[in-house]
Amino acid sequence: MPVSGSHHDSSPGSTRAADQLRSLPSVDKLLQSPAGQRILAAFGRPLTLAAVRDVLDKARQTIRAGDSPLPTDDEIITDAERVLFDQLQPTLRPIINATGVIVHTNLGRAILSQESISAVAEVAKSYSSLEYDLDEGGRGSRSVHAERLLRRLTRAEAAFTVNNNAAAVLLMLTALCKEKEVIISRGQLIEIGGGFRVPDVMTQSGAKLVEVGTTNRTHVRDYEKAINEETAAILVAHHSNFRILGFTSEPELGELSALARERGVLMLYDQGSGAVQDVSRYGLGHELTVQDALNSGVDMVAFSGDKLLGGPQAGILCGREALIQELRRHPLARAVRPDKMCLAALATTLRAHLTERAPAEIPVWRMISATEEELRLRVEGWKARLTDAGLSVEVREGHSTIGGGSLPGSMLTTRLAVISFHSVEKLGAALRAAEHPVVGRIADDRLVLDPRTVLEEQEELMLASIIEAASLLAAAD
Repeated sequence: MPVSGSHHDSSPGSTRAADQLRSLPSVDKLLQSPAGQRILAAFGRPLTLAAVRDVLDKARQTIRAGDSPLPTDDEIITDAERVLFDQLQPTLRPIINATGVIVHTNLGRAILSQESISAVAEVAKSYSSLEYDLDEGGRGSRSVHAERLLRRLTRAEAAFTVNNNAAAVLLMLTALCKEKEVIISRGQLIEIGGGFRVPDVMTQSGAKLVEVGTTNRTHVRDYEKAINEETAAILVAHHSNFRILGFTSEPELGELSALARERGVLMLYDQGSGAVQDVSRYGLGHELTVQDALNSGVDMVAFSGDKLLGGPQAGILCGREALIQELRRHPLARAVRPDKMCLAALATTLRAHLTERAPAEIPVWRMISATEEELRLRVEGWKARLTDAGLSVEVREGHSTIGGGSLPGSMLTTRLAVISFHSVEKLGAALRAAEHPVVGRIADDRLVLDPRTVLEEQEELMLASIIEAASLLAAAD
């Protein structure tokens, strides 16, 4: 007779689980197998050891719960390999951008030209003259690699490059305006992507913010009244990602530059977009270029390298030589300096603009300058291929946008491939999870693809991904 209150469990299920647990292979046995040796060679001992132990621990848990049979050695190794692959899968991956947003902030902004990519590869795989003067045989300055080209392109007295435009504005205000007042219109106290706010940057720089005017209307007299002995500068910030319409008024840069000169203060301009070409010839709205700003009398202009310039992420400052020298000497300059790969790509991008090859070589400008007929032919080809695969596709007229805080409200006419599918949300998710992820737009319960932002060399990958995703979803249903 069993003893009353005994916790001993001798049920068949318990005995079977105990036998299975004893039958699980040891870690050493698994790693000594051919499959174990293969993943050891691929992933290294520490990661492989941890993954195999993790899989074995989960196997013990499921066996105790009676939820699964004893896994084979090969199954354990396969599960461990899957764990290792998932752990090491890159999160920064190439994406096929079919949204029609050319400078897409979430998708990496500007795509580098092939020439820039080659220049980056050359300096990345070798020692370089980053801070070495080949003529003198001694230490040089990294700032020279882009400055000469920037001066020629913008006609500025001097130029300086940092790692992004937020850093450029911060350095400009810190070096030139710390503990002094900077006057800005209330209509320009903007916030752009990632929570970047002009007032916050001004506070971080140590400059004292002085707001003038109203959200929709600011006049020269508002700036004039605010200037006093504590004023260091007038700052104008590009509206970047929005437009104010209706009853609005803002002074021209030339008017404010004249006032700044008269009153002995600096005139600073956060141009942002990096426009160095007249975009109106492509049917876009007028955008004040860097050259326009400098010609109007602005003392210093800050702008991005990876927007309309079409180069790498960079912040660029152009202006008076004496002011740029102050930036170069400031301790913050070292903290925000660009690396050799950025400078190689930027120099190549600037050469393309200088030699008028930007529309042919720089992807941003190829996309902007693409004609409606070119886009129509491409999207008609997509329709034929996808229709042959059984998908329902229409070609419609639509609009592409510049994006990236450049030319807010400006549109480019395009042709769109519009795909109808029984579950467009599932199709969109499957395309994002594909080996070559595709990101489009969903509108009116349809998947919309814009050829303007799809590189021609990516077309076949995109179409194959769409056909495969649609086929798998149809089979699952």
